[in-house]
Amino acid sequence: MSTAPPSVLGWLWRFTLAFGVLNTLLTFENRWPGFGVHVMPRLSFELCVGVALLLAWVAWRGALSARGATVATLGFVVLVAVRYADVTAPAVLGRPVNLFWDGRHGAELLRLAAQSSSTEQLTLGTIALVLGTLLLFFTTRAAIALLARCLRWKPPRPWLLTAVTALALSFAAYAPDRRDTRWFFSLPLTPTLWHQAHLLAGAWWPAHREAALGPGPAFDGDLSGLVGAQSPADVLLVFAESYGAVTFDHPDQATALAAARAALDNAIHLSGRTVVTGRVTAPTFGGASWLSHAALLAGVDTSQPADHDLLLASQRPTLVSHFARHGYRTVGWMPGLKRPWPEGAFYGFERLADDAGIGYRGPDFGYWRIPDQAAMALLHAQELGPPRSSAQPRFVFFPTTSTHAPFYPLAPIAPDWSRLSGPDAYTQAQVQSALAQPPSPQQTMARYIDSLRYQHAWMADFLQHHASPSLVMVVLGDHQPPALVSGPKASWDVPVHVISDNRALLQRLLGSGFVPGLVPPPHALGPLHALTPILLKAFEAPSAHESTGVEHVSTSSASPGS
Repeated sequence: MSTAPPSVLGWLWRFTLAFGVLNTLLTFENRWPGFGVHVMPRLSFELCVGVALLLAWVAWRGALSARGATVATLGFVVLVAVRYADVTAPAVLGRPVNLFWDGRHGAELLRLAAQSSSTEQLTLGTIALVLGTLLLFFTTRAAIALLARCLRWKPPRPWLLTAVTALALSFAAYAPDRRDTRWFFSLPLTPTLWHQAHLLAGAWWPAHREAALGPGPAFDGDLSGLVGAQSPADVLLVFAESYGAVTFDHPDQATALAAARAALDNAIHLSGRTVVTGRVTAPTFGGASWLSHAALLAGVDTSQPADHDLLLASQRPTLVSHFARHGYRTVGWMPGLKRPWPEGAFYGFERLADDAGIGYRGPDFGYWRIPDQAAMALLHAQELGPPRSSAQPRFVFFPTTSTHAPFYPLAPIAPDWSRLSGPDAYTQAQVQSALAQPPSPQQTMARYIDSLRYQHAWMADFLQHHASPSLVMVVLGDHQPPALVSGPKASWDVPVHVISDNRALLQRLLGSGFVPGLVPPPHALGPLHALTPILLKAFEAPSAHESTGVEHVSTSSASPGS
């Protein structure tokens, strides 16, 4: 039995409803700050193309089958998920989503979220996720089925084809790098999908690996510039988690940290050392610290995560291999490493100590369970301080964790460092006090500032009372904090401090663009991987004409107004 043709108004109402639902699911934007979304009244380019394809299918086959509707729904739900990741990652992390790399570490992120939430929150979250996914699936399927039924009516087809063609041509008229939301189109998903596919292809096609990585430092110099009066100095490379230039550039943050910086600056000078500081541009923002680690250690641009994977599959020399070749014992001190890391063999550390391997026996402080001060105390006890297992100088790579988002819970500063090696490093009362107030988005900025005060405090204590006099300590940020802290349109710059009593070494760094004190210059020296040859040159033997003094260092350089 044939059905009566629909009325024009009835058809238009049903088409608008179906198209409107699907368009809303592909054009929402992030509601900053946070993980929420809000409706954006703009048009989805992908949906316009999808309507044209669906129209062609219905004209050819007469209808969309139940199986076809289900397949189309599954594909559409994937697009919705990509859209959510595409608009949420820049708002929360301050960087674009990367399906290849973020997907590989999704389990770790879920585990972090689980350990930061209560059982009730996890249960409610899981229920909401399941119900939301089901609601999304069935709503999408109903809208696609209704849209397909609307497209069975032949009279509107020429008008629809004309409209879709006009929209596609208007979209194609945009400049490739300006397909934004200035007019009626929402940010398209197609460039994101194409970019992710390109990264995947590059990671899985090793033939052009070396060409993709580009040139790196030769690592052919010596380290005689580190030789002191008696022996080569230990070098401690501290990658300070989420330590960004925003803490200097943002007036409120600089003011909040002024006292802590002044105390650190004072401790440096009381220990007989001097500090010089530079600024570099990190290859990542708000996360993916490993990209910055690799950029400095190998001197290679790792701004594309796929290039990082290519690097770890190569035989490139690194700072680790360079120091090892000159007689140093190389140590990777990584309290945040909680899973097997076979690709880390690329660096070739003589000792790689992870969460379970550094010997912490105290109570856990959240997901990043080992406080930085305790990790530093264990490092000093086992590798840097007396007695030593060997007379070799040390090169230590130490990425911190206490300033990692969500910047909670935070351990107190322990005045007795010797206690940090035992099970009674902290009391249960101290742990309960740290866990007393769960984090919230409204407290993120305050938590971040507190974590940096903690970082400055333990570094000051270590340098003034525990570090060997000849230790060369390099402290640099791995990336800016997430956009929830750094705010919109923050730079990707991070500070780098070099602290030492070797004034000739520091003088060479001043000649390379560093400035005296803890406050970085306003302009970056370059990308982070450009810092590697600067450090290599500074570590080499000084020329005969070089000065041995750092004349312009000021002990008042920690003030925010410097």
